[in-house]
Amino acid sequence: MKIKYELLNNDTKTKARYGLLHTNYGTFETPMFMPVGTQATVKTLSPEEIKEMGSGVILSNTYHLWLRPGEDIVDKAGGLHKFMNYDGPILTDCGGFQVFSLIKNKKKDITEEGVKFKSHIDGRELFLTPELSIQIQNKLDSDIAMSFDECIPYPATYEYVKASTERTLRWARRGKDVFNNERQSLFGIVQGGEFEDLRKFSAIETVKMDFDGYSIGGTSVGEGKDTMYKMIDYAIPYLPENKPRYLMGVGDPLDIIEGVIRGVDMFDCVLPTRIARHGNAFTRNGKINIKNAKYKEDFTPIEENCDCYACKHYTKSYIRHLIVANETFGQRLLSIHNIRFLTKLTEDLRIAIKEDNILEYKEEFIKKYCDKNENNK
Repeated sequence: MKIKYELLNNDTKTKARYGLLHTNYGTFETPMFMPVGTQATVKTLSPEEIKEMGSGVILSNTYHLWLRPGEDIVDKAGGLHKFMNYDGPILTDCGGFQVFSLIKNKKKDITEEGVKFKSHIDGRELFLTPELSIQIQNKLDSDIAMSFDECIPYPATYEYVKASTERTLRWARRGKDVFNNERQSLFGIVQGGEFEDLRKFSAIETVKMDFDGYSIGGTSVGEGKDTMYKMIDYAIPYLPENKPRYLMGVGDPLDIIEGVIRGVDMFDCVLPTRIARHGNAFTRNGKINIKNAKYKEDFTPIEENCDCYACKHYTKSYIRHLIVANETFGQRLLSIHNIRFLTKLTEDLRIAIKEDNILEYKEEFIKKYCDKNENNK
């Protein structure tokens, strides 16, 4: 079945909203954070662990699975759920972000037909079109597929962004025309860069195509936070209330809060596992680096009152030892904690919306998180 979004509560002072996402694998509350399993796995973690952390939807990447092992292998396995043994909803991104990072000459390699680029694995030349991106995702059999869009760099001229946004709309129509999986839902992507009129134009024209949900793309590509928040503000008023709204590639706690306040329902990012591999952990008192010498004899958990596996069973001292010794288990423990931190954050935001006090929650969170963040010192 197609996913369905049910709006249950609106915050009276902001655009924040609480709702339910009905999927083939159950019903999940929004706002939600979605861990990223780029190559059909969230790095170092099992599907069972991901579910234990309160995750519902997880992500996988069309580009990477197309190259390795190939969509036909996943199809023969019975689809992505069986291939990776995950009995929850899966969203596949279109591969656009990865593809555009590999392009050498944007003027030459991006055409109306599609995008030419070289594989990061073996250097062979590849060509990805809107139709092929959708056909790959249909075979992967994820619950939510994404339209193929051009990921606009920042900064970019108004003329470039306008032409790119118009091309993304044409690509969205082409992809929708070949979409062929009745179990799958298809999201459209709103582009438009930092320009208010182009964001409005993109949102209105994308909504006219009647997708199952809508994503705000082109953020987290080098712009400042204020610019990113404006990008959200420019698009949200033109998205329907009865469809889910997804902010792509955003996982910083403060950005999630700001996104929720602006009316976003879904977030994803590799950030929690990426920073874990470098010894960093989210806490309510700010981000910490476990490699710091002051944790060598700290026999307390990463965060008091955290209910994750890492905090229940291990100390900062032990995890620091693992990270300094380059042991994978240390990266696993920090990844578990960081993902749970973000899923718990969205749980708390849902409560705040239902209690109509999200601005008070934001103020209290920022007071603790920013004042004591080790990265701010």
